Amino acid sequence: MTTITPQFDAEALYQVLEAKVKAALAQVDNVAVIGVYSGGAWIAERLVAALQLNPGERLGFIDVSFYRDDFSEKGLRADIKPTQIPFDVNGATILLVDDVLYTGRTTRAAINELFDYGRPAKIMLAALIDRGERDLPVAADFIADAVTLQSGQSLQLERADDGSFSLMVHSNA
Repeated sequence: MTTITPQFDAEALYQVLEAKVKAALAQVDNVAVIGVYSGGAWIAERLVAALQLNPGERLGFIDVSFYRDDFSEKGLRADIKPTQIPFDVNGATILLVDDVLYTGRTTRAAINELFDYGRPAKIMLAALIDRGERDLPVAADFIADAVTLQSGQSLQLERADDGSFSLMVHSNA
């Protein structure tokens, strides 16, 4: 049986993340934001607005399904979306955005895919939550909070029709 529990104030966490990102990127040129589907894409959309970037020119989305090193174990998800990067990656400062940083495998896959589009000047990582337990040496430049979950629990960002975020802890018991 799966139980779902709301536990975190995702909107407050987003505000913390936004403030950190805005302060760090205020004087940086050629910034573009790429969100990892799906939670990271939702956060990226809001960050682009907060940074006052043109979403048609400086916002991209990435689906790492085919780049994951555990692809053969997990298989393909049913909700694969096309990667959309409408700007030149070469020389850009890329803010890669994900909702939950966990093992580091999604981040590694996203970076691998990004380099198929060009060579950025810099890649920075932003995540709403860092839940630790890394398998790869990946660290976020910006996080709103770090949490520890129990074995068998996962954390999922959800977006309501009005665009507001909520974080749910899923327990498989």
